Amino acid sequence: MSKQTLLAGVLALTLLHPPVSYADLPDLGEVSDASLTLADENRIGRQAWRAMLEAGDIVDDQEVNDYLNDIGGRLSSGVKLPGVGFTYFCVNDSGINAFAMPGGYIGINIGLLLATQSEGELASVLGHETAHVAQRHIARMKAASSATSPLLLLGTIIAAALAAKAGSGQGAMGVVSAGMGLSISNQLAFSRDFEREADRVGMQYMSQAGFDVRSMPAFFQRLQQNERYSDNAALAFLRTHPVTVERISEAENRALDYPVKMRADSSDYLLVREKLRASVMTPDEGLRFYEAALDRGLYLNEGAQWYGLAQVKLRQRDIAGARQALAKARNKLPDHPMLHGLEVAIERERKDWPAARKAVRAGLDRFPRSQSLQLLDIDIAIASGDNQGALSLIKSRLSQRPDDPALYRRQAGLYVDRDPLRYHAALGNAFYYEQRYQPAMEQFQLASKAKGDDFYLRSSIEARIRELDRRVREEKKK
Repeated sequence: MSKQTLLAGVLALTLLHPPVSYADLPDLGEVSDASLTLADENRIGRQAWRAMLEAGDIVDDQEVNDYLNDIGGRLSSGVKLPGVGFTYFCVNDSGINAFAMPGGYIGINIGLLLATQSEGELASVLGHETAHVAQRHIARMKAASSATSPLLLLGTIIAAALAAKAGSGQGAMGVVSAGMGLSISNQLAFSRDFEREADRVGMQYMSQAGFDVRSMPAFFQRLQQNERYSDNAALAFLRTHPVTVERISEAENRALDYPVKMRADSSDYLLVREKLRASVMTPDEGLRFYEAALDRGLYLNEGAQWYGLAQVKLRQRDIAGARQALAKARNKLPDHPMLHGLEVAIERERKDWPAARKAVRAGLDRFPRSQSLQLLDIDIAIASGDNQGALSLIKSRLSQRPDDPALYRRQAGLYVDRDPLRYHAALGNAFYYEQRYQPAMEQFQLASKAKGDDFYLRSSIEARIRELDRRVREEKKK
């Protein structure tokens, strides 16, 4: 129940305190900062994101999260919030929902991504959530609320944390609902204003990123119709983002001020969507779904359907079937890193390491900047027993991305049984760049006590301990 518990706290937090940005908007800095500083927002969002990460609720897939941060980065490129970056992540939940947390942490459920029927619809949701953060709705809601609001916010977070330890998602929801009831009559109209503002500003982000803003009211209207006709309880999005006929009409009228942009869905969107779809179905369900879709022509893109079928066949360990489906996907789609990644996964399933290495190197020749293929290159070296080759690859990649926790985790795995100093230092760096400062401190302290003569490494460890000691004390104080 940890996922529902954490989301209960997060969604309650975002409903109470929904997100600021372009030149035509009022300067809200003084009011917002007086209530909740940007540093406070960063800290709250980071801690909530870390809690979800530690609970395993964030989809651990490089290809998926790379794509979300790419499209999110384009949408948020015009946001001017000093010290605030944006992190977009996929939540392992079938509910149709998305949410914005303080500090630029924006989550989208698998269920919502699968509910979209175009990349523009996905961009409309991400743009809307980005606007919640950019407009500093959380700080503004807190500034306008009663004196008990900070306690309500704190109680919501504590309730979720306690229920998580007890394994009771319903317990968290009960406490959250009770707290919400204290001020819902005062908050409702205000939150609807914020939703409209997020629609308006989100459209600006969509247009600047090259998307057709009409995707936003169209998607909201489709969700509303589906809820009305199917009584689908999974459409939590409509409860956390109340959509009315008036709001949809306003968005449609506002969209008339923007030019129509005919934009084809990217291969990234199409492939990520089918990879996630294949992951949430059993192999048998997936086989029936993709065979029926291909037989009836019910799909956005035929090549992406063959890719999804290849994923399902691989999970069934049908190597020949996976290869055949992947070949058909390649025949229908332009070359893409995810197609090379699936080829590597097929060879990996066979434990044919030379073939897997050949496949990943061919992919890197075509897409040298693909981080997912770079990590696969390291993984194949490790799986094939080439530890020195893997360490060399990690060192090379760290020179380009010294803040990538995925690289440090692989480095730690190679040192775990033979070099305690480097093992604890690498794991400490992984925690550090995941912004999990207490466990990072513990690992660096263990590294400082381990044997080893690397003066440079020891100096960096001591410097990191001093920095983390200050950070941990500050976080505990706050």
